Amino acid sequence: MKLSLIIFALMVASSSGFCLQRTVMSSQLTAVEKKRGISIEIGDGESIESAMRRFKKEVNKSGHLMELRHRRYFENGQEVKKRKVVQARNRRRIERMNKVWMKKNVYGN
Repeated sequence: MKLSLIIFALMVASSSGFCLQRTVMSSQLTAVEKKRGISIEIGDGESIESAMRRFKKEVNKSGHLMELRHRRYFENGQEVKKRKVVQARNRRRIERMNKVWMKKNVYGN
């Protein structure tokens, strides 16, 4: 398990879109790095597991993996529009379900 995690970390860190960096100030990053790369600050006493966990969260939030999945195969404009419509439909459905859930839990019905 740990070996596969370390191998994954090395593969991800070696790719051009991602970077694990020791303390980097956001003012030091250029506009290209802010747009393209994902970086996290690793504390002096921080374990590799917690750093990898934070890194995975940042990767998921950035949407890089989703973009890579969509670019794996060519999509023409019509397929992109269809996919976006389905994603919007699912997003609205989840928002409606969350609204009902929140209403039920807040008012205790």
